[in-house]
Amino acid sequence: MAWYDLHRRSLPWRGTRDAYRIWVSEIMLQQTRAEAVKDYYARFLAALPDIAALAAVEEDRLLKLWEGLGYYSRARNLRRAAQIIVEEHGGVLPADPEALLRLPGIGLYTAGAVASIAYGVRIPAVDGNALRVCHRVKGSREDIALEQVKRATAAQLLDVMPPDRPGEFNQAMMDLGATVCLPGAAAHCGVCPLLAGCAAFSQGIVAELPVKSPPRPRKMEQRVVLLLRCGDRFALRKRPAKGLLAGLWELPNAIDAGATPAWQPLAENLGIPPEQILSAESIGEAKHIFTHIEWHMQGFLLCLADALQLPGLVWVTPEELAEQYALPSAFAGFRGAIASGCRGTNPSAHVFPGQTAL
Repeated sequence: MAWYDLHRRSLPWRGTRDAYRIWVSEIMLQQTRAEAVKDYYARFLAALPDIAALAAVEEDRLLKLWEGLGYYSRARNLRRAAQIIVEEHGGVLPADPEALLRLPGIGLYTAGAVASIAYGVRIPAVDGNALRVCHRVKGSREDIALEQVKRATAAQLLDVMPPDRPGEFNQAMMDLGATVCLPGAAAHCGVCPLLAGCAAFSQGIVAELPVKSPPRPRKMEQRVVLLLRCGDRFALRKRPAKGLLAGLWELPNAIDAGATPAWQPLAENLGIPPEQILSAESIGEAKHIFTHIEWHMQGFLLCLADALQLPGLVWVTPEELAEQYALPSAFAGFRGAIASGCRGTNPSAHVFPGQTAL
């Protein structure tokens, strides 16, 4: 605690006991670096300053505010939880950890963080940083991916948590892991306040701990992405309500069928008549890594004679995209082509290897 008082990070969500703001920050920080969250946090709270505003926001607006943070189910769970809080808790986030755990998107860590920081409840908040610090200090080779190990670590932290500063203690553990007890060989052991009692340091095994079972290998997918353009508008479609990137807008895409040209099967599947395609050109390749899957994408710009009214497609301007539509970061590699537009309307202007002029 003495170390934290001197070295705590200056973060926008620190120094407040506002449960709503703490909750939003903790959800945003899941699987996201603190520096990356700052701007999103400010923009989100400016648009949705309280639980009632979050509960009432339309989904497209919510997802636009979340655009770029990824893991969009976090945003949907936030709204669902806000609606429950309005209906069942009078619009006030409950202080009871058990009540928090019954809300969508709130697990043991988030419940502990909100209850301890906002309400002073003596309960641990065990994130990856806290697990790393604890298991190095203990010299433990237990698998921190196991739920029973996380719960046991929480119980051990509760034994040493100061009764008068539980929220600051949890934040001290977070900061220690985020700035000093870094993963692998990057740890700054020389400035760690726990150095004298650290078993991993005394045994020379800091880089080996903590132990965590490896994730399942990611599935690789080769995909074709189409940027369909007519004048100053391009086509988007909405993904299914369930599954990967559920309910988000996307550039039309599909598994690469191995055809030549690669874009043709997807264009046919969308119902685009060949005579409507004025030109076609490659707009490069991109890769995006999800938790369990990896997309390797090949993008193509198809300039059309008319903004065809095809099932599932909407036509938007770049300005409308910027203001209204949430396009996942998986398609960030093709945003430059969205801004640049079509280069021409000569049917023979863009020809791919093995492709005849359109």
